[in-house]
Amino acid sequence: MVELINEKGLRIDGRGVDELRPLRIEVGVLKNADGSSYIEMGKNKIVAAVYGPKEVHPKHLALPDRSVLRCRYHMAPFSVDVRKPPQPSRREIEISKVIREALEPALILEEYPRTAINIYLEVLQADGGSRCAGITASAVALADAGISMRDMVVACAAGKISGQVVIDLDDTEDKEGDADLPIAIMPNLNQVTLFQLDGIMAPEEFEKAFNMAVSACHQIYEVQREALIDKYFGKGEAGEE
Repeated sequence: MVELINEKGLRIDGRGVDELRPLRIEVGVLKNADGSSYIEMGKNKIVAAVYGPKEVHPKHLALPDRSVLRCRYHMAPFSVDVRKPPQPSRREIEISKVIREALEPALILEEYPRTAINIYLEVLQADGGSRCAGITASAVALADAGISMRDMVVACAAGKISGQVVIDLDDTEDKEGDADLPIAIMPNLNQVTLFQLDGIMAPEEFEKAFNMAVSACHQIYEVQREALIDKYFGKGEAGEE
């Protein structure tokens, strides 16, 4: 059994129970995409690319009153310890659907009828919480592409390990822990767009985990915001905020 929290209350990577992993976001990393971003969240390394709005193929899939949002989440074969087959797995197909549904409430898709907006997420290295990191990166890439949005979307997971509620689980904590609670929110509208729970929590543990995840999302949102300001207005103005 892995000791996930030591006698000093520190996790296996040295973090406290309410401490996020190191986070870095870059905007506009792919010149051929309409919008793109790169995120490092702990050891997760993910590239997000947005193409569109563009004509829908095949044409019968077009909707007369709104754009079709499509998302493909894919883990590179070298992204995990044991080589992953290159074809999409059932888990990747499920996560693609989860990410699309988490982002849709924030997008004003009715401004782009009879078109498609495609999001591609390539996980270069995975270390737990890649769906949350993917949602966060996708929202930045959508903003970079100039897609009309009601708000940004930002995601983070809380969970329970060794009987304690913690934030931003890494891969070992995700696999060895007792529960995992990934959420996504629109931070300015104060609305939840993703809510999942894997495992069992007492009501008071659940409330604490949810509140910790929301607080973490607001911290991550500031990094999203500063990354976009850095690209479009320069680092000086971001630092003056």
